Amino acid sequence: MPDLLLFLPACFALNLAFGPNNLLAMTHGAQKGVLFAFTASFARLAIFVPMITASALGLGLLLSASALLFNTVKIIGAAYLVWLGIRLLKTAPGKTDWDAEAMKPTLQKAFRGEALVAVSNPKAILIFAAFFPQFIDTSHYWASYALLGATFIALEAVAILIYATAGRFAAAFASTKLHWFQRASGGGMIAFGLLLLFSRQPGRGAA
Repeated sequence: MPDLLLFLPACFALNLAFGPNNLLAMTHGAQKGVLFAFTASFARLAIFVPMITASALGLGLLLSASALLFNTVKIIGAAYLVWLGIRLLKTAPGKTDWDAEAMKPTLQKAFRGEALVAVSNPKAILIFAAFFPQFIDTSHYWASYALLGATFIALEAVAILIYATAGRFAAAFASTKLHWFQRASGGGMIAFGLLLLFSRQPGRGAA
């Protein structure tokens, strides 16, 4: 079986890495609470499960090699992040409670956003296609891959709760300055969108 003593800290560091999905969890936590953010993140976890399965079947390498598929999901994900960032930046200070509530995402929109960003994130492809195989016990291939996958999903859920809670606390301590938090989140979304747009295909270096 895989060496979990080595895998656990390395994997959790990857789960905690600040990226677009974790920024979404933090923003949702600030806007509508930890439970809302965690529920919306089920979409992310639901995307990761088939990605892990595909990686186990060797399809992760195919995704890494397919320029068309990679670029398609990358552009869609980047465009969504930039659009979401612009929407958050346009939040004006001094809105009424009704207007502020109207700016908050519905669970359906938050769910869709988490899924779209997760499937377009090259970091996930690299984790499942390149990081996991380093800890696989080839004599128990499917059992070890399933254990690694389940561990990753559990640690990802913990990371989501941490970011959502951080966002909620930030909103609670600066409730009158929430629009500044939203603007900071918007700027982060745009930055991640541009980074995603210009990211290289996993497994390919400079030409």
